[in-house]
Amino acid sequence: MQTHEFKTEVKELLSLMIHSLYSHKEVFLRELLSNASDAIDKARYAALTDPSIYENDPEWKIKIIVDKQNKILTVSDNGIGMSKDEIIDALGTIAHSGTKDFLAQLKTSGATQNPELIGQFGVGFYSSFMVAKKVEVLSRRAGLAPDKAVKWESSGEGSFTVHDAVKEGRGTDVIVYLKDDEESYLQEWEIKGIVKRYSDFIEHPIYLDIEREKPSEIDKSKTIKVREEEKINSQKALWLRDKSEIKQEEYEEFYRHITHDFSPPQRVIHYKAEGSQEFTALLFIPSIAPFNILYRDYKIGPMLYVKRVQIMKNCAELLPEYLRFVKGVVDSSDLPLNVSREMLQNNRQVEVIKKSITKKILDTLMEMKKNEYEEYLKFYRHFGRVLKEGIHFDFSRAEQIGELLLFESINKEAGNYIGLQEYLDTMKEGQEFIYYITAQSHQEAVNSPYLEALRAKGYDVLVLTDEIDDLIFSGYEFKGKRFKPINKGDIDLGGDSNKEEVKKQYAGLIDFMKDVLKDDVKDVKISGRLTNSPCCLVYDEMAIDQRLGNLMKAMGQEIPENKRILEINPNHPLYNHMNRLFEEKGDSADLRSYVNLLYEEALILDGSKPKNPIEHMKTISELMIRGMVTQQK
Repeated sequence: MQTHEFKTEVKELLSLMIHSLYSHKEVFLRELLSNASDAIDKARYAALTDPSIYENDPEWKIKIIVDKQNKILTVSDNGIGMSKDEIIDALGTIAHSGTKDFLAQLKTSGATQNPELIGQFGVGFYSSFMVAKKVEVLSRRAGLAPDKAVKWESSGEGSFTVHDAVKEGRGTDVIVYLKDDEESYLQEWEIKGIVKRYSDFIEHPIYLDIEREKPSEIDKSKTIKVREEEKINSQKALWLRDKSEIKQEEYEEFYRHITHDFSPPQRVIHYKAEGSQEFTALLFIPSIAPFNILYRDYKIGPMLYVKRVQIMKNCAELLPEYLRFVKGVVDSSDLPLNVSREMLQNNRQVEVIKKSITKKILDTLMEMKKNEYEEYLKFYRHFGRVLKEGIHFDFSRAEQIGELLLFESINKEAGNYIGLQEYLDTMKEGQEFIYYITAQSHQEAVNSPYLEALRAKGYDVLVLTDEIDDLIFSGYEFKGKRFKPINKGDIDLGGDSNKEEVKKQYAGLIDFMKDVLKDDVKDVKISGRLTNSPCCLVYDEMAIDQRLGNLMKAMGQEIPENKRILEINPNHPLYNHMNRLFEEKGDSADLRSYVNLLYEEALILDGSKPKNPIEHMKTISELMIRGMVTQQK
């Protein structure tokens, strides 16, 4: 037996790895299974030129062995194995990757068709010390005699021992002596769950002895406990198969497996990208929106695999947030992971994959919209609200996303939609903007006084009913036409030749109204959007829409003071009478009451409550009494 000391700084590195490198202890099993898979791949590759590697054992396999009594978990493979020198070199040097050495040798020899190996850093093995008080490795290099095996042993505290051993079969057994509080990793359900989560699609079979009850052969009325070997990984990496060989039922089964959504997906996107960045993607567009898709804690991104081994369950870096409804798998051979293989490093390769996936999804949606409009409508009713977020967050694709959007409008019945290109094609001559109105519903929108002048011109107006719509579309431009809200800023439709004369005529009354409402409104102006209603409240061009403001308040965010502008319709007969009263009596209690009443009526038209509902009702009642008394006289 030989005892070897780790260097001091290496001891510190080992401690750091054991306690800080990985987020979840369970990944130790993933790392050991990945190493076992690599060892089999090396042996299988070597056997192509040296059949003696098989040693009369041609079936490659990985086996997990549980010893509950002694709290031991063993991961065994019949791969290439290690000699004494190799085990000292590989396990005595932290961050030494045997996989990298193997690939380097293949490159030097000019070999092609390299096997797909998982190891990158040479640190995965040491993750076992997160759960182990001691680890033993029993290994025999394929082709060596059984008595030429080697045993490596360490408690992960600064030293390891290596001595000769005997092992009948080729390969490696990693024997993990679990800590007292880590016994859950001996449970069948826990092992199966970890394998299903991380290593289900490893190419080689993973076996586990499962304890079952069977009828006794001696006495059929009794049962006995037996242990039977069972394969616990599927090995079927569906995304790596040619899509021409895959049935729709297989896609649907895999979709249910990864999402637990029992509704079939509306679209399957399966492709392999080649070139500077090679990867395979199998993506699904669901048919029904998850209930929590608008919640902050919704998990975004496809599952990320590297050479069939799951690295991340949800890789947000590979998908823009406005496509978060897309589920699936991305498998790459050379993504830049961090050393724990739990996170991506941000670099150009990640962006290349994200760009490719995003383009593929948007192209698929555009094809569906053009060729299968009814199917696209089903998609849009579930996910349109999420998709349009891309207008705000992805400027480079804003026009492409705009092509995919659908809107209700005042010229369409509720539930029917118009696309932006159709809107442009039907715009009236001289129409400068794409007009829109924000409202709680289509019915509320079509009854809005803000539409009066636009309707008179024959203009269509888009109806936006989501709280975030104004934030998304304010200032948005589609093919040279800017979106303009009809309840913000000035609306100038031309044709009002006597506007300045009207302003002069009502200047005194307007100044009086400004003074009365100085605490409630920012300004009082002549309106260019009203033809029938007496007044309305509008926002400044860059102000926050009230519905969005209410949403922000509900989320605990502070918003700046947002006084609106009262616009009056000088063509309404009411102002002729008010102006005459002002000219005759100037400031009066009645006139002040009328001005406040107008403001509160404007609030109601806008969907808000009167400032003082009781006072408002009292004023209305008094006016009704006066009207009836006058009629009776």
